Amino acid sequence: MNTRTRARVLKTGAHTVQIPRARGRRGQSPYVVVVPERPSLAHEATAALLRWLWRSRTALAPTGAALGAFVLGVLLHLLAPWAVWLLAPLAAAPLVWFVLAHRARPAHGPALAWRTGLVALALSALAQLAASVACGPFASGLGVWWLFNLLVAQTVWPVLRRTR
Repeated sequence: MNTRTRARVLKTGAHTVQIPRARGRRGQSPYVVVVPERPSLAHEATAALLRWLWRSRTALAPTGAALGAFVLGVLLHLLAPWAVWLLAPLAAAPLVWFVLAHRARPAHGPALAWRTGLVALALSALAQLAASVACGPFASGLGVWWLFNLLVAQTVWPVLRRTR
């Protein structure tokens, strides 16, 4: 009677141990025991990072928006460089909103300062997007401008979320 077990590794990385048939049980298949492989350290670290990103997704919203704008700038520069003629006038939209909002509900003091700061940030971000479409996202200075916009937005975001 052969009592040794044979192990083989499957493509998925799980180990299969086959126990040989006992006497008198011809025609029945052997028992199969599947032991899953332990996840690697890289898998564990990636899973921990993704869980942290998911838990803090609202706090990192400006970072996601900035990365999305960067990718959009790269794609538009490569595929549709004429889009700069649409984005350049769109960069003035925050100023138009500021004038219309100030006429409808005039603000003073801190409210006016917040409006002005947010309009300046939106104007800067849209102008940077238009410039990256026109000149390429890796042109001199545009990366620093993008990073500055990201840092300001990420700094202001928790304050804005807390005041609601």
